[in-house]
Amino acid sequence: MNLKDIAIEMASIYRLNPKVKAVLLAGSVSRGWEDKHSDIELNIFWSEEPTDVERKNPIKEINGSIIDFHPFEEEEWAESYLTPQNVKLEISSFLTSTAEKWINEVVKEFDINYGKQCMVSSIYYGQCLSGDSIIEELKKKVKTYPDQLAENMIEENLALWYRWNNRKALLDREDWLMLYDLIGSVQKKLMGTLFGLNKLYIHHPSFKWMHKYGEIFTIKPKNVDDRLSTILIGDVQKGLKDLELLIEEVFQLVEKHYPHLEFLESYKEKMAFVRPENRI
Repeated sequence: MNLKDIAIEMASIYRLNPKVKAVLLAGSVSRGWEDKHSDIELNIFWSEEPTDVERKNPIKEINGSIIDFHPFEEEEWAESYLTPQNVKLEISSFLTSTAEKWINEVVKEFDINYGKQCMVSSIYYGQCLSGDSIIEELKKKVKTYPDQLAENMIEENLALWYRWNNRKALLDREDWLMLYDLIGSVQKKLMGTLFGLNKLYIHHPSFKWMHKYGEIFTIKPKNVDDRLSTILIGDVQKGLKDLELLIEEVFQLVEKHYPHLEFLESYKEKMAFVRPENRI
């Protein structure tokens, strides 16, 4: 039995509850990316708020063991558990009305919130295991990625200068924790910009599966995946120079595809500033 078979089996248990209107297979398994470390991600859509007992019943049904069981937070219920075969499941439960509201906020109001985009991405790429008509309607709503959402993603993520201007000082001081944190945060900002440029919904707030997206992006710097990896694991001084070049190339791509964006010149001016050395 593979991970998808287990997901189908669990969906058949969840849908016995009349309050469950749809079950969606999300994450790496839904896209055929799973490996030996993968778990099963299920989105459960409810017509009414589930009780703790209702959330635990499927776990009890398979004699599973709970890892985490979270209360209702930010319009979501979440739990994780292990099957007797030691397969981990990650469950995200939403009211169907919440799913529709979040979709509207992303595709109609152009909200870049990563949590909402992650759910929208799950709907876009996910596989329906129950509630075909409901999932089909949700998929229709997220089919087209809005131009304004792309522009909002670019504007938010291309603002790189706040700490990037301190990079040389951090390198000279050998403040490694701050420097590597800065390098990682700038790379995430570049990924966010590329997601906007390529009109792809954010699938994970920390950009898991970055190698896959290096292949999927059609608008990207040459060899972007290899370069991002080398910056993280190679010589730090060379990595900073390479990252500077990568930033410049991403700016050029934005200018090519979105030349009308008014903030680009001011962004470039701010990026050109580097924290000066004292000469007294």
